[in-house]
Amino acid sequence: MSSVADQLTSVLQKTARLIELCGALQEENELLKLENESVKVAFDASKTKNADLEEKLRVLKLAKSIEGTSEKTLDIKQKINDFVREIDKCVVLLKK
Repeated sequence: MSSVADQLTSVLQKTARLIELCGALQEENELLKLENESVKVAFDASKTKNADLEEKLRVLKLAKSIEGTSEKTLDIKQKINDFVREIDKCVVLLKK
């Protein structure tokens, strides 16, 4: 009979150990869930910041292209004016 009592004691000890391990794992699981949630929040914040920075970059690129275009436009207008003057001179010469 003592072997049955020993086996029962062993089963009870193992059960108690399993309950302790289960509790420890549940605590670890809760901590991991909290950490996961904080990482998700940080990731969402990073995505938002990234989107904002991409939008600023797009606006900057657009502004630079417009700035370059206005310089090119001024150059083109100047060249057109030069050509018109040249043509006017030629027309005057042809009338003589």
